[in-house]
Amino acid sequence: MFDSQTRRQFLNTTGMGLGATVLGNLAAQAAGGHGYHLPKAPAKRVIFLFMAGAPSQLDLFDYKPGLHKRFKEPLPESVTKGQRVTAMTKGRDKLVAPSMFKFNKYGQSGMELSEVLPHLGSVADDLALIKSTSTTAINHDPGKTLFCTGTEIPGKASMGAWLSYGLGRMNENLPDFIVLNSAFWSGDRQNVQGLYSRLWGSGFLPSKHQGVPFQPSGDPVLFLSNPANVSRETRHKMLDLVTKLNEEEMAKIGDPEIQTTIAQQEMAFRMQASVPELTDLTQENDTINENLYGPEVKKSGSFARNCLLARRMAERGVRFIQLFHRGWDHHVGLPKKVRGQAYDVDQPCAGLINDLKQRGMLDDTLVVFAGEFGRTTYCQGKLERDNYGRDHHPKCFSTWMAGGGIKGGTVYGETDDYSYNVIKDEVPVRDFSATILHQLGIDHDRLTFPFMGLDQKLTGVNPAKVVKGILG
Repeated sequence: MFDSQTRRQFLNTTGMGLGATVLGNLAAQAAGGHGYHLPKAPAKRVIFLFMAGAPSQLDLFDYKPGLHKRFKEPLPESVTKGQRVTAMTKGRDKLVAPSMFKFNKYGQSGMELSEVLPHLGSVADDLALIKSTSTTAINHDPGKTLFCTGTEIPGKASMGAWLSYGLGRMNENLPDFIVLNSAFWSGDRQNVQGLYSRLWGSGFLPSKHQGVPFQPSGDPVLFLSNPANVSRETRHKMLDLVTKLNEEEMAKIGDPEIQTTIAQQEMAFRMQASVPELTDLTQENDTINENLYGPEVKKSGSFARNCLLARRMAERGVRFIQLFHRGWDHHVGLPKKVRGQAYDVDQPCAGLINDLKQRGMLDDTLVVFAGEFGRTTYCQGKLERDNYGRDHHPKCFSTWMAGGGIKGGTVYGETDDYSYNVIKDEVPVRDFSATILHQLGIDHDRLTFPFMGLDQKLTGVNPAKVVKGILG
């Protein structure tokens, strides 16, 4: 009877009915070939290489040789245009710091890349280099949150969660969304910022869509192994009992998160078999992998090893794999630190692209490289020709994509002579995200979820467009 229900039970039960109706409509749309799905999807999966801390586009991707004759000159007001700066710069001189690095032309496209990225240069004809990316965030926390969830406000669903929700599972024994973290350069490791779970969280989406972080040592996933003297058979019996109790509770109150809990516990049980196989590299050819990914591939938790694991995850049907490499926040002593960071990521990025290509997987795997924003033309800290630092810069920075239907050998967008403003083909973060969704066969405007009275989207409320100039 109604009187025997609490108010919360009543609301949960009716809410579940409404939720089932919404999900049923979405499923019907997907089955009918319309709704948020596009007719053709070049990519099946994404490997997102996120450079946490924000790499300097001036020292890696955006060649500005004309700045050498402007060394230590004040940055003109006509360039800064009264734009906001961080508290670390406010009230201080903005003196031009040209990059000390040489740039070389690579591939048939003649793409110009820094001398510290020779391996990436070897795959230049597979890259679409976007020099005109921009963001609204000027500090790390909101910058990372915006790139990963589509908004600077914490608590929203991450990109990997959206893809898990919108496209579903490709492997019943592994999560849709896996996260790997590294920060392994052996030099000055100051300012290696922590990461926070909301970057791979599910937000308002069902929690089964959240990312699963893998650990560099011990169990790849926390509590993966059974406790001592608990067999797999015993664990299975325990799971059956807990599932029965959860189903009884679900029948009483209709909370959809109970169903999610059941599904996640069953997934955890299957992962006890699938994850050890995934992370067991004994069947890999060490010599081939070292030639591809570099010597650091032997080190647990290194970016190189994570790239190898990402390839194995892609092979096994993981939908979204996100690698975070920390340590790019170079306010002082940038040249030395950039060399170290480039050593970490240059060969592994190229190795990943070549590995996917030789396995016939690059065509349907979208590889993405980005940080949360760029770095300023003007210096922070000590300013010498070979020693300088750079502050945060949201107005323009460089990112790249490869595979998954992307047109290789492309350079998209332009910045001014100071790499301070976009002068052609700006790509805000929401357009960057819309393009990723498009390559996976999703219309970014139609993939929505009702929450707090709004149809939430990864690309937010402002208009977003697919960057067609980089598509094959």
